[in-house]
Amino acid sequence: MSHEEHKLRARFLPVRCAILTISDTRNETTDRSGGIIRARLQRAGHELVTYRIVPDEPLIIRAAMKELSGKVEAVLSNGGTGISKRDSTYEVLSELIQKPLPGYGELFRMLSYEEIGASAMLSRALAGVYDDTLYFAMPGSTNAVKLAMDKLILPELKHLVWELIRQARIEEEDAE
Repeated sequence: MSHEEHKLRARFLPVRCAILTISDTRNETTDRSGGIIRARLQRAGHELVTYRIVPDEPLIIRAAMKELSGKVEAVLSNGGTGISKRDSTYEVLSELIQKPLPGYGELFRMLSYEEIGASAMLSRALAGVYDDTLYFAMPGSTNAVKLAMDKLILPELKHLVWELIRQARIEEEDAE
């Protein structure tokens, strides 16, 4: 089966998503990156189940990420992926992830390099699966969010979710 045929099997809509903005300074009015994620998810026909802003505190981030697990198929976070002292999204998420998707971070940095040059190496964007839920960590800048959503996440989101749930769906269909 070709990869295109495989993607066609991802035939359900919408993907249930959560947005998690990780920031010590943003609120719902100033969170432009969270708004971009929301608009792009809605335009693609996905369901936004919850949106939260949490401070860049490892225990709070971890609790929020764990709480969302199983309630949505995908958690899209922005912020906290840099190298400053307060940036802790990478550490928290890398500890939770059971199945990493290293290609996401690699592709993000490659595409980002094409736009901003060597500064792309400062990004610690990452993705993976924890407890049957997809997690994507994006930098907090609006340009980084647009890049990740448009070039990586939205083109593959349904397919990725299908890969996570297809075995259960096949078993359900066989039982009927």
